[in-house]
Amino acid sequence: MHEQLINPTIEKFKAKFKAEPEHIFLSPGRINIIGEHVDYNDGFVLPAAIDKYICFAVRRRPQTNVCTLIAKDLGEEYTFDVTMEVKPVQQMWANYILGVFSQLQKPENPFCGMEIVFSSTIPMGSGLSSSAALECGFAYILNELFDLQLSKKEIAVIGQKSEHTFAGVQCGIMDQFASVFGREDKVIMLDCHSLEYQYFNADLKGYSLLLFDSCVKHTHLTSGYNERRKDVENGKKVLWKKFPEIEKFRDFTVEMLDGVKEEMGSVSYKRCLYLLKEIQRVEMAAKAISEGDVEYLGTLLTETHAGLSTEYEVSCNELDFLVEHALKQKGVLGARIMGGGFGGCSINLIKENKVEEVISAVREKYLEHFNIQMKVYQVKISEGIKEYTNEYII
Repeated sequence: MHEQLINPTIEKFKAKFKAEPEHIFLSPGRINIIGEHVDYNDGFVLPAAIDKYICFAVRRRPQTNVCTLIAKDLGEEYTFDVTMEVKPVQQMWANYILGVFSQLQKPENPFCGMEIVFSSTIPMGSGLSSSAALECGFAYILNELFDLQLSKKEIAVIGQKSEHTFAGVQCGIMDQFASVFGREDKVIMLDCHSLEYQYFNADLKGYSLLLFDSCVKHTHLTSGYNERRKDVENGKKVLWKKFPEIEKFRDFTVEMLDGVKEEMGSVSYKRCLYLLKEIQRVEMAAKAISEGDVEYLGTLLTETHAGLSTEYEVSCNELDFLVEHALKQKGVLGARIMGGGFGGCSINLIKENKVEEVISAVREKYLEHFNIQMKVYQVKISEGIKEYTNEYII
């Protein structure tokens, strides 16, 4: 199943380093069924790892201090000395890796040189969290190669901190957690405050999760994301000033929020209103998915899109169009924008026997309106990061 990704990665490794890799690791992307932008707001989220991966071909080089990284898909290379302090660089993809290494660069961790080639089936910029797969995949590799005794939770937190410190995005923990903790046919309900989690069976037999890639990524993703965080922090300050007895943001009620609307201002009010409603939707969605109530799950997805578009305001014309036209098709139970926003994918819950019809209809409308060819990814819920140990054939 993974050979189309693994074999070319191995071939690239052999061509570059004139040797076989010692290890193959697979680090998955993720979808979030529901719970968008609540992972940095004490909420619950419902992510799952998917069958799109970054493949790493790896070899230790004890006789050198140089780590050579080859980004096969980009045709780029980066090297660093494992004994020297690392700092952010121009190549953004390298920063995700360097940010991880900087946290583990301690006297008790005697690293040596490494050779790493990586390649991916996670579409870049589509909201499937290729950055978390890269960060956590590298942390996992270091943990395995150098016996660092890191827990899965520690690997996820290291990945998140890398994004904060070396990539400059103040993301929550969800993407990294899903990449590390994913299980086949299970969604993870994660408490983003305590990092407690539980798995729910995700039996979607008869239904498909399809991602419609808008193929746009508006440039204000990072700035818009950080602005939303500021809007919310402003709202939280007002709420806690009025209700100091409340411990967690998710414990505020919409009635409490309404009581401080004037003081908070309309923008922070809208942001907080979306978040409080979305946190409730996650709990309802976990129940719906575990009980096989797929229709209600679809309704909740669509409600989330409305909130992301009009209250949190992270959608864009292209994604609103994709969701609106998907929902007009027979067999579509729900649709919404997925990921940080301002582009990327919509996630669509569709009856299996209607998939081709829906794709054809929406693709045609999207091309006609925006002159953009929509891409489609069908995803399955899969395992988290793992070492690939099956025999592979070149």
